[in-house]
Amino acid sequence: MEALLPVLKSHPGTSVLACSLVFRIVHRLLLRLPMPKVVRQDDFRCWKWKNLSVSIVHSLLTGAWAITCAVVWPETLSNIISYHTPLSYLLICVSTGYFVQDAGDIILTGHGRGSWEFLLHHAMVISCFLYALYTQLYVAGAVIVLFVEVNSVPLHLRLMLKLAGAQSSSLYYYNKFVNLFTYVIFRLGTQFYLTWFIVHNYSQLDNGGYFLTCMIVINIMMIIYFYRLLCADVFPRSKSYMGQNGMHNNNTRKFLSD
Repeated sequence: MEALLPVLKSHPGTSVLACSLVFRIVHRLLLRLPMPKVVRQDDFRCWKWKNLSVSIVHSLLTGAWAITCAVVWPETLSNIISYHTPLSYLLICVSTGYFVQDAGDIILTGHGRGSWEFLLHHAMVISCFLYALYTQLYVAGAVIVLFVEVNSVPLHLRLMLKLAGAQSSSLYYYNKFVNLFTYVIFRLGTQFYLTWFIVHNYSQLDNGGYFLTCMIVINIMMIIYFYRLLCADVFPRSKSYMGQNGMHNNNTRKFLSD
C-alpha cells in the first residue's frame, strides 16, 4: 500500500477515473442478478433498481472502510485537516470514482432532470473530495463524511423494497427502524460534527467558506429528507401520503421524493 500511495497522489484524477470504471464494471455484473417482476415491468423502476444496487455495493464497502480507518487510526477524528493514511487516501479515490460513475449514470440515462437534488449533492461531494485528493488536505474529513454510508445501506434497501412492492414485509418493518437510527447517528451526527468543526476552526481552513456552504446545503437536504422519512415510516398521514416517500406513484421521478 505504501508503494501505491505515490502513484495515487501523483495522478489523483486518473485514479478516480479508474475507480469509476471499476464501479461501471460492477454495474454491468449486477445486471446478471435477478430482479422482481414488478421492477422489470417498468423502465424507470428497472433503472433505479440497478442504480441502487451499485449504490449499496459502494455503501457496504466505503462505510465499513471509513469506520475501520477511524478505529485503527483515531487521529482521523481529531486531525481532520492534515492527517491521512494510504488506506484513507485510497478510500477517497474509490468513493470519488463511485460518485462520478453514479452522476454519469443519472445524466446519460436521461434521469438528470428528475434527480437534480442528487446531482447537486454529487457535484458538491466530488468537488470537495477532489480538492482533498489534489491538495492532500482534509482527507481525514472526507473519511468522516463517508460515515454516512453506514446509513446508506438501510436507506437504499428501503427504496429497493418499495420498488419491489414489499412495504408490508417484515424486512421492511425492521429495516425502517435501523434506517432511522443510523440516519440520526451516522448521517445527521456526522454532518453536524463536521459543520461544528468547520465553524469552530473556520479561520484556520483554506477555502473554509466553500466547505461551510456545501455543508449547510447538504444539512438542509438531509433534514428535509429525514422529515419525509418520519412522515412516511413513523407518522403516516394516510395510505396515499405514505407513498410520497417511495415508489407508490409511478410518476415519481425525484430521488428525494423517496
